[in-house]
Amino acid sequence: MTQSIHPVFDAVFDSPIGRLGIMLDGGRLRALAFLDGRTRILPASRPATRHAQSAILDYLDAPDVLPAVPLAVEGTSFQQRVWTALKAIPAGQVVTYGELAAQLDTSARAVGNACRRNPTPLAVPCHRVVPSKGIGGFAGHTSGRLVAVKQQLLAREGVEIR
Repeated sequence: MTQSIHPVFDAVFDSPIGRLGIMLDGGRLRALAFLDGRTRILPASRPATRHAQSAILDYLDAPDVLPAVPLAVEGTSFQQRVWTALKAIPAGQVVTYGELAAQLDTSARAVGNACRRNPTPLAVPCHRVVPSKGIGGFAGHTSGRLVAVKQQLLAREGVEIR
């Protein structure tokens, strides 16, 4: 999720990969957004929000295990299938859009579209999917700051792609 609209976040905080905003629904993570530094910090005021923030920061410190936070993500049944497959990709490994498409009996473009619509990156690690050459896009962007974030996330897991 990007900062194209200004949603109401439950918390906005700084992380090793930049400022993040999170939205919860009944204690479950509904969305995570990569924000610019102009978005004001909003401290987590509820226990569930503090837990989600802490789980995300823990993951960024040690990306071997996905954030231990329940999810409340909405999407089509196909998107849900892709997002479930993404969670099965181990830290430190990448798969190509084509490989994941073959596994799911669909097209690479459909996989890319589902990745682009992933509302909870990090918890659903779409950064671990790349094209056959290069790093590809991230969160709907094909260049710029968010692609650099994808490189940072992969580097934290020991994967270097130029």
